[in-house]
Amino acid sequence: MDLDHSAIPQGQLACYATQATASRGRLVNEPESATRSVFQRDRDRIVHSGAFRKLQYKTQVFVYHEGDYYRTRLTHSLEVAQIARSIARDLRLDQDLAEALALAHDLGHTCFGHAGEHELQAAMKELGGFDHNEQTFRTVVQLEGRYAAFDGLNLTWESLEGLAKHNGPVRYLRRTFAEFNAKMDLELDSYAGLEAQVAALSDDIAYNNHDIDDGLRAELIQLEEIFELPFVGEVFKQVADLYPGLEKGRLIHEAIRRLISIMVEDVVAETGRRLKGLRPDSADDIRRAGRATVAFSDTMVQNQKTLRHFLFQRVYRHYKVNRMSFKVRRVVRDLFNVFLDQPNCLPNQWRLKVEQAAGREAKARVVADYIAGMTDRYALEAHEKVFDPYVRI
Repeated sequence: MDLDHSAIPQGQLACYATQATASRGRLVNEPESATRSVFQRDRDRIVHSGAFRKLQYKTQVFVYHEGDYYRTRLTHSLEVAQIARSIARDLRLDQDLAEALALAHDLGHTCFGHAGEHELQAAMKELGGFDHNEQTFRTVVQLEGRYAAFDGLNLTWESLEGLAKHNGPVRYLRRTFAEFNAKMDLELDSYAGLEAQVAALSDDIAYNNHDIDDGLRAELIQLEEIFELPFVGEVFKQVADLYPGLEKGRLIHEAIRRLISIMVEDVVAETGRRLKGLRPDSADDIRRAGRATVAFSDTMVQNQKTLRHFLFQRVYRHYKVNRMSFKVRRVVRDLFNVFLDQPNCLPNQWRLKVEQAAGREAKARVVADYIAGMTDRYALEAHEKVFDPYVRI
């Protein structure tokens, strides 16, 4: 089989792409749209979900009120979707499925970014645990309550598989995955199709580059430090040399867009090499490959590791970020403890869910669902209303 992309007619999917017309269907059967493919319909359901709208006020690194220009989970998801469509287009994959998975991949993230997640993980450690990827899956199969005929969004098998395997095969079968998998086998021990792999790597490309951008704009790091980094610094220097005296903001944007392009081209080239070696005839051949097919080259993997280490040390552990993380972790901890021990402090709908849950672990899961669904702003306001006697309920 010839895997030369130029041999595939324009607009026709490759044989190893996920085919919308051959979807394995939905858990609850329903008539499909006459105007949209099943994956376009999945994408639209994700975009219209309540969880997706909340991403506007859930942050990556900075809390929402620290500045309007920093990335939120929503802007990040849109950027991931754009990158995913570009890669999927070049590899002749189903762009709609790649886009849907990119848009949905962060639906389970808590308020306050990683700080909020870490605190909720600590609170749930002895109560079933908490994982944002499982929470995303939980959101789309259970928590979204919009449709009359079913809970969740009733997405296709392929979309659910891609969300469950966002980080590769599921090695530890958390409860949500186990319960759903008993109803609809997602083959959790295998890799996902190429579209899901593209969405996962697009996530890496987006947040690595945009955390550089946000870190520079917040002045947590300086351009001089970036210039010293291998690979990333070289691209920044090239822009500075090409455009002497260029205003700082435009220099950053120009360098970031070039970095994204280089990383995308690297993924496409490396994936093409792996496809030629694998010679798959179908999406199922990709799932049985035994390793990821969409990947960075070895050189780019090392570049990414170096960049992540730099960002971890200089941005994510910056004292200003640490101070805010300390504050918001306390907010999450306080809310979790009071809602679990005093469910009568919850809104009626959630209070009833806690009271009806059997056992402390099940009650804690309801509280975790409630807090995970909060935006930064809502969580801060909820904390004031519960703990500040001068704030009106």
